[in-house]
Amino acid sequence: MVLSGSSLRVSMRMCGITGGIWTEPALEISDATLAQMTEVLSHRGPDDVGTYRSELCDRGPYGTTPGAALGFRRLSIIDLASGQQPMANEDRTIWVVFNGEIYNFAALRHRLEGKGHCFRTQSDTETIVHLYEDEGVNCFTHLNGMFAIAIWDMGRRQLVLARDRLGQKPLVYCQQPRRFLFASQLKSLLQVPQVSREVDLSAIDHYLAYQYVPHPATIFQSIRKLPPGHRAIVRDDALTIEPFWEPDLQTVRPMERRVAIDELRESLTSSIQLRMRSDVPLGAFLSGGVDSSLVTAIMQQNSETPVKTFSIGFPVKEYDESEFARRVARHLGTDHQEFQVTPDGVKILPQLVWHFDEPFADSSAIPTWYVSKMTREHVTVALTGDGGDELFLGYPRYRAVQFAGVLDSLVPIKYLLKSGWWQKLPSSSRQKSFLRQFKRFSEGLAAGPQRRYFDWISIFNERRRSDLYTRDFVVSLPDSDPFNFFQSAWARTDRRDPLTAVALADLTTYLPGDLMMKVDTASMAHSLECRQPFLDHRVVKLAAQMPSDLKYRWGRGKRILQDAFGDLLPPEIWGRRKMGFGVPLDHWFRNELKEMTHDVLLDQTARQRGLFRQETVETLVNQHQQGVFDHAYRLWALLVLELWFREWVD
Repeated sequence: MVLSGSSLRVSMRMCGITGGIWTEPALEISDATLAQMTEVLSHRGPDDVGTYRSELCDRGPYGTTPGAALGFRRLSIIDLASGQQPMANEDRTIWVVFNGEIYNFAALRHRLEGKGHCFRTQSDTETIVHLYEDEGVNCFTHLNGMFAIAIWDMGRRQLVLARDRLGQKPLVYCQQPRRFLFASQLKSLLQVPQVSREVDLSAIDHYLAYQYVPHPATIFQSIRKLPPGHRAIVRDDALTIEPFWEPDLQTVRPMERRVAIDELRESLTSSIQLRMRSDVPLGAFLSGGVDSSLVTAIMQQNSETPVKTFSIGFPVKEYDESEFARRVARHLGTDHQEFQVTPDGVKILPQLVWHFDEPFADSSAIPTWYVSKMTREHVTVALTGDGGDELFLGYPRYRAVQFAGVLDSLVPIKYLLKSGWWQKLPSSSRQKSFLRQFKRFSEGLAAGPQRRYFDWISIFNERRRSDLYTRDFVVSLPDSDPFNFFQSAWARTDRRDPLTAVALADLTTYLPGDLMMKVDTASMAHSLECRQPFLDHRVVKLAAQMPSDLKYRWGRGKRILQDAFGDLLPPEIWGRRKMGFGVPLDHWFRNELKEMTHDVLLDQTARQRGLFRQETVETLVNQHQQGVFDHAYRLWALLVLELWFREWVD
C-alpha cells in the first residue's frame, strides 16, 4: 500500500479524479499508468497531486481483496493546508477521492462529531469519509453540493461511485472483465492501453441531433457516463447502478403567490450563502441577464465588500451584452471587470476539441471559455446563473411551445405552415431574426408536441440526418432513435402542463448533457471552479412543484423571480429580451472559417470515413456560403466532429 502526495504548486493547471480496481494480476493499474491517468487531468487541479495504490490480495483479514488505485488532482478551495486526497478513515480501510464541493459539510460534520467521529482536517472530503462509515452507500442523499465521488471500501471489497443530482460534475467509467476504471474525463481512461477507442456509431447519431452525446453513452463504445443522481457499486466484478435521488417532476403543489415568494427568497438566498464559502478569491459571472444578475445581487446583499464580477463583450453588437452587465454592476456597486474579446473560431477550435474529449457542438462554449480564462486571472471560484431558465421557464422557445398549442386547434393555419412554402424565403444571417426563428418554428409544426419540440432543438432533425447519412452508415446504426432520450424525460413529466413538462425535460437532459458539460469543461480548462446556486436541490424541488402560472404570464417567464426579487435589479433588466451566449457562427462560415470548412469537411480524410454523403455536405456548405439557408450550427457540428476524429481516433 502506497500513499504519495505533494502540496507544491506546479506550473500546469481543477479537481480531477481517476482510478480503478482489478481482480486479475495482469490487469493491474501500474504506478506509471496511474501517474499518466492523473497527469492528463492536471488542468483541473494545479495545486496538488496525490495517488494511492493497494495490491491484489488473495488472502488476508478481508478475504480476496481487489487491487485498487486512486489518483487525484486538486484545485485548493477549502482547507488549503490539509485537504489532500486520497483521504482515508482512521484505520485506512476506506479511501476517498472527490471532485466538487459539499456546501453543507459544516452541518454534517457537527452531527458526525456528536456521534463520536474524530476529524483531522477542515475539509469537506473528510466529512464524506465519516458519513460513508455511518450511512454506507446511502450517504449521498445527505449531501448538498456538486460532486463526483469514488470510495474504495477495502472491508467490503467494493468500489462506490456517485455523481451529483443535476450532473454538475462529470464521471465516466469503463467496465472490463475483472477490471473497472473511472475518471473525471475520458482522456484519463484513454491512458490505459487496453481501453478501446472504437467509436459508438449511435453516439454520432445522437450527437448530430442534440449537439452533445447524451448520458449514459459516450462517444466510445467501451466507456459510459454515470447518470446524474446515480451511484455505482462494483463488487465481485459485478456492477450495480441505481439512483440515489429522483426528482418528483409530476407533483404540482398548490401555493399562494405570497407563500411561493417567501419560500423562494429563503431557499435561493440560503443556496447562495452556502456557495459563497471559500478560502480563496470568489466572484461571479455577470452577463446582464436576469439569472446571473440576480445571483450577483443576492451575493452583494450578503457581502461586506463589493463582489467581484466579470463579463465579456464582443465587437458584434447582436452578441454583446456588456452594456447590460455594466448597468447591473453600477446598480449593485460591484467590483466589475469587463473584457472585450474578438473570438477566433480557427484558433480556439483545436483547444476545445482537446478539452471536451468527445464531440461537443454548443458554440457558446467559446464565450464560456473566454470568460473563464479571464475570470481565473482574478479569482478561483465564480458563481453563475445556470438553471434559471429551465426552472423558471425563461427560454424564448417556451413561447413557441405555447403558441404551437394554440395553432394545433387552428387546423387550416397549421397545415398552411406545414406545407413548406416558407422554405423558399431567403435566409437571414441575423441570429435572432424573426424570419430565421419563424422558419425553424414552422419546420417542426407537422409533428405532435414531443416530436415537434425535439425537432426544434435538434441540430439535424430526423429528415436532415437521413439526407446526410450514407447507406453504409445507416445499415451499421443500431435500432436506437435519438428521440427516445428526450421522450423518456418528457414521460416523467407527462401529468404536468406542456410548458412545465418541456422545461423539466430540459432540466434532466439539456442541462446536464450540454450546459453542465460546457461550464465544467471550459472552466476546468482554466482551473476555475463554477458554482450554480439555482441547482441547489431545495431550489429545484420548490421550482419543479410550482404551478406554471406563478412562473409564466403573458408570454414571459421568470415572473415569480421578479415578484420575489424585483427590487434588487434595474427595471430594464427584468424586461429585456434574452440574448443567450453566442458567437457569430453564420458570419464565420462565410469568412474566417470558410477555408477551414473546405479543407476539413470536403477533403479525402473526411470522405473516406464513409459516414456522410459528400454531396449533402457540399450542399450544406454551398447553401450557407451563398446565403440561401443558414446551416451554421449544422456546419459547426460537422466540423467539430471531424476535428475530434483527427485528435482522438486517427
